[in-house]
Amino acid sequence: MNYTADDGIAASQTPATTRCGFVALIGAPNAGKSTLTNALVGSKVSIVSHKVQTTRSLVRGIALEGPTQIILVDTPGIFAPKRRLEKAMVRSAWSGAGDADAIVLLIDARAGLTEEVEAIINGLANVKRPRAILLNKIDLVKRDTLLELAAAISARISFDRLFMVSALTGDGLTELRDWLAQTLPFGPWLYPEDQISDAPMRMLAAEITREKLFHRLHEELPYRSTVETDSWQERKDGSVRIEQTIFVERESQRKIVLGKGGETIKAISTGARKELTGILEQPVHLFLFVKVRENWADDPERYREMGLEFPSAD
Repeated sequence: MNYTADDGIAASQTPATTRCGFVALIGAPNAGKSTLTNALVGSKVSIVSHKVQTTRSLVRGIALEGPTQIILVDTPGIFAPKRRLEKAMVRSAWSGAGDADAIVLLIDARAGLTEEVEAIINGLANVKRPRAILLNKIDLVKRDTLLELAAAISARISFDRLFMVSALTGDGLTELRDWLAQTLPFGPWLYPEDQISDAPMRMLAAEITREKLFHRLHEELPYRSTVETDSWQERKDGSVRIEQTIFVERESQRKIVLGKGGETIKAISTGARKELTGILEQPVHLFLFVKVRENWADDPERYREMGLEFPSAD
């Protein structure tokens, strides 16, 4: 893909002076990949929740460090999948790792070397890319424990660098950015200088609403729902009207999302609207609808909407 100065990329950029590449952020669910992506980009491009497995597809955030454009691929958490959607998520994560120019394996320093992390390390054995280990959430762990964990990891896998960071506070991120800036290959930038994600705003808006679902609801329901942006209308007064549909699998789930007297859906809408207003820097009129779509998780079209490959049932 070629760009000119008219596309927002400086005409002085040449493959000899700039770098650009894809960095796959992989790890077990809830390792902090989305928080790290947002911190490195400097803006929200991936949804964050204390619940695991909230990221479903590959989310690309774009960060700049000097003459280097760092394209961060926030992958779904890698775990032992059971459902069809989970299989598609894990396959997407490994695909992101295989196609990247560099790989950063995030490990929750509190959890340590879990079975999921061990499985990911085994899966990385034959991936020939520059790779770094990132111990995240170090603000919650004693230094002696961190050193012991680093030694245990070194005994299991070779890597180019090991970073100890807190994606939430930003501690240690400067060193990571510097390493990525020097590791990615020489080449022209793939995106305009002011672009922070390759996801269309319609998709980002749907993800923000889905995040509010995770924050408001509990147990399995958020995992059995999906959000789609149906319409996006720029209005003459400078505001934007957005209509979205939350799809669930059963009527009982629809009633839970709506809440008594519509209380739950109003709270979800208010939270999403406030965040979208800040991101878009313009007034937002958000209208949410809740519909039942039985077995949406078995519909190939829904997977295409999320950028996932539809897996076989076995």
